[in-house]
Amino acid sequence: MTDTMPRAAVPTLDEVALLAGVSRATVSRVVNDSPRVSPEARAAVRSAIAELRYVPNRMARSLVTRRTDTIALVLNEPNTQVFSDPFFASIVRGVSATLADTDLNLVLLTAQDEREQEKIGRYARMGHVDGVILMSVHSDDPLPDILAEAGMPLVMCGRPFDDRAVSYVDADNRGGAEVATAHLIATGRRRIATITGPLDMIAGVDRLAGHRAALAAAGLQSFPQLEAEGDFTEAGGARAMESLLGRDPELDAVFVASDPMAVGALSALRVAGRRVPEDVAVVGFDDAAVATRCDPPLTTIAQPLADMTPLLTELLLRQIEGAGEAVESRVCRTSLVRRASA
Repeated sequence: MTDTMPRAAVPTLDEVALLAGVSRATVSRVVNDSPRVSPEARAAVRSAIAELRYVPNRMARSLVTRRTDTIALVLNEPNTQVFSDPFFASIVRGVSATLADTDLNLVLLTAQDEREQEKIGRYARMGHVDGVILMSVHSDDPLPDILAEAGMPLVMCGRPFDDRAVSYVDADNRGGAEVATAHLIATGRRRIATITGPLDMIAGVDRLAGHRAALAAAGLQSFPQLEAEGDFTEAGGARAMESLLGRDPELDAVFVASDPMAVGALSALRVAGRRVPEDVAVVGFDDAAVATRCDPPLTTIAQPLADMTPLLTELLLRQIEGAGEAVESRVCRTSLVRRASA
């Protein structure tokens, strides 16, 4: 098509009103979902919209509703980790799929440092989004406070670090870690190490607490030399496993706080000549796809992501619509998936 060829006329609000036999104001109320329209008029307007293939002007509509029909999914991690970690990828896919049948748009924002978090806070306060789902929060991140002070609808993926009053959806990290370590104890292991997640993140703290609770319940002592902090990456898991073997060559099991780190731990054990599970049993956390592909396949704790992602969206939309409580939380049950590594 060239610039000299005629273009199809774009249907207008006035044309919809004329075809439906109603006023322009009535069409506007239907488009903006106002309840102040009779069922008959609403049906006539919708029929006219369908016949004319009218598409509402989103900018004009936002001036009336003060809504952008856009929510932000914010991840406080470097881009390399966001796009390589299976947990993040699963949450992004799940939220996107939940919104697929709605008129809402999803924007993905990443923040690697405090400056970028403040930039995202300004973006949200300026009205570019209706609400925020916030993931991977560290203890010193300013963004939760920035968004809360702005009155922005907010749901966190993960329990807030300081138990602040904010809506959240989380997996039962502590309970899952207890089950993981209890499983290792039940198989006869007694020198059980752990590779934790970052201890400035609530998932890392809760999974370590669950591991220690399971040891205490079995009358086993937890030792500092059997705990190594990781960073939820494969390379971090390998480094932590090498450190643990150097501290205690007699360890016979390890609970690893994420599957990518567990894959790294398996690699380090292989290099050290340790057989899994004969010499060292390994349990991960996530039930990511990699858990079935590694050698040996990984026993792990499954996170209920299929339950968590719709809940994240539901709680946020309830806030945006003003239909929910000021603060709501959901904790989803985890479960042990047994494979060959333990």
